Amino acid sequence: MEQDLNDIIRDCLKGERKAQERLYRQLYGFAMAIAMRYATDEHEAADITGQSFVKMFRSIHSYDAGKGNFHGWLKKIIINESLNLIKQRSRFSSLEQDTEEVPFVNNSIIEKTDAAAILQLVRQLPRATHAVFVLYAIDGYSHREIASQLNISEGTSKWHLSEARKILQQKITAIKS
Repeated sequence: MEQDLNDIIRDCLKGERKAQERLYRQLYGFAMAIAMRYATDEHEAADITGQSFVKMFRSIHSYDAGKGNFHGWLKKIIINESLNLIKQRSRFSSLEQDTEEVPFVNNSIIEKTDAAAILQLVRQLPRATHAVFVLYAIDGYSHREIASQLNISEGTSKWHLSEARKILQQKITAIKS
C-alpha cells in the first residue's frame, strides 16, 4: 500500500492526471474525516477538502518523504485550510478571560452518549471555540501552538477550551436528563 502510494506520488510529480485522480480517490475519505472535525457541516468539509487537494497538488513538489509520511503532510494542509476558513468566517476575541480549568463531564455520561451525538454537539460550538477544542482535544496541539496558528494569545486559547468544556458539559448533561 505504502509503495503504491509512493508510486502514485512519483507519477503526480511528473504531472500525470491519472495519478492525481488516483491519489485524490485514495485519500478523499481520509481528508474528509479530518475536515469534518473543523467544519460545521458536510458541505463546508467538502469545500475544505477540495481546497486542501488543490493546495496539495500545487505544492506536492515540496513534500519531503524524509521528514514524515504523506498522510501527516496532507493532514497539516487540511488543518491549515480549515483554520484559514475559520479565520475568514469568525473573529477571535482577544478577551483575557479567567482561564480556570472547568472539569469535564463525568466519563460515564460520555460513554452513554454516542459518538455521532457528541460530534454534532462539538459542531454546534461557536466557531472559535470549536476550532480551539478540536485542535487541543482531538489533534493534540498545545495552547502555544494553537495561539500561534490562530493569532490569539495562549490565555484566549485556554478560555476557548474552558468555554467548550463548559458548553459541552451542559449539553451532554441536558441530553442525559
